[in-house]
Amino acid sequence: MFFDRPDSGEISLLVNLQIDNDREADDIVEFEELALSAGAQPVAIITGSRRQPSPSYFVGSGKLEELQAAVASHKAEVVLFNHSLSPSQERNLERELKCRVIDRTGLILDIFAQRARSYEGKLQVELAQLQHMSSRLKRGWTHLDRQKGGIGMRGAGETQLEMDQRIIAQRIKSINKALVKVRTQRDQGRRSRRRAEVPTVSLVGYTNAGKSSLFNRLTQAETYAADQLFATLDSTLRKVELPNFGQAIMADTVGFISHLPHQLVEAFRATLEETVQADLLLHVIDAAHDYHPEFIREVESVLSEIGAQEVPQLQVFNKIDLLPGREPELQRNSAGKPYRVWVSAKTGAGIETLLEAVSELLAGEMSDQLLRVAPSEAKLRSKLYAANYVENEEITDDGHYLLRVRMPLQEFDRIKLLGGVVIEGVRRGAE
Repeated sequence: MFFDRPDSGEISLLVNLQIDNDREADDIVEFEELALSAGAQPVAIITGSRRQPSPSYFVGSGKLEELQAAVASHKAEVVLFNHSLSPSQERNLERELKCRVIDRTGLILDIFAQRARSYEGKLQVELAQLQHMSSRLKRGWTHLDRQKGGIGMRGAGETQLEMDQRIIAQRIKSINKALVKVRTQRDQGRRSRRRAEVPTVSLVGYTNAGKSSLFNRLTQAETYAADQLFATLDSTLRKVELPNFGQAIMADTVGFISHLPHQLVEAFRATLEETVQADLLLHVIDAAHDYHPEFIREVESVLSEIGAQEVPQLQVFNKIDLLPGREPELQRNSAGKPYRVWVSAKTGAGIETLLEAVSELLAGEMSDQLLRVAPSEAKLRSKLYAANYVENEEITDDGHYLLRVRMPLQEFDRIKLLGGVVIEGVRRGAE
């Protein structure tokens, strides 16, 4: 990685200003959680308000003096801003405060760097970091222009800035090539699942909403889950058995956050493709969090940015164990379809209801059938059982299987075209 990660326990000052029409500073608690997740040791929070940021320092002259005094008093090693800073603002602040300054984007990038576990995840984080660094070399760190290159560096008199830009550009190109291979592998996997007619259900949600805990509960998996921001960065796929439906693929994905850096959205596009290509999204929401309506809007914004706004969605209000009196519940829209389920991934309350709702949404319109299946079609019979479509079976005198099944209408339309199957009776529409 090109960015040095702050050591655990680094003494930090937090700066959280209220700027007109700026929602970044709305949640100070989330900002503190981000700082702690990065390994910082916050010792003070500097707050205030401005009509608009100062072009040179973001803060005004009075607030800058307050910051200088606080840095000296606390011996702060880094100042963290809950805002996006321009490269020149970051440079000017570091010069005046005589310590490192990291903005919200840099802070989130650092957390992602700590959380990435897979080869793909590490590549994606490094790409985002390099893109962030590249913008700073171009716009803010012009003092490097005065530094000459050393022995063995390409081109006589190449400046340090030019050399750094060239090295970063080469690395970005290399990472992009590697990520193209990753995307190709993911595309092949998705095509294989499509051929096998296995639908994909992708979990999305604001960071720390409990997605990974819910994923583990639904799939009996043991993926990493913790009460911290961005515990999961790598898309994890597992099979899940759905009642009266059959198998589906469940995908756990990276959590979103307000003002998610654009570099991360772009860098994680390969992982987020699992969301765009899903048959159904489970939008996991922390029902116990005071800001959950705002979090819902932030997630919807990112889904729109990556082109997933048209994917069918089911809201999953999680953590009802923290809401006294709230019981598991399935809510339906005016068309009678499930649109919200209240559950607790921690206790398991409402999980069966959630699975049934997922089955219903994936199945769409259901069809009850009475099928006569020839003995030669034993393989089809096995598939019907594997998908949990069969409700009853009898064997006729001539050795045929008489199956009473309940299946998605789309699946029935495909089966009725097969030879060796006779439709004995049809009753469309689930009762």
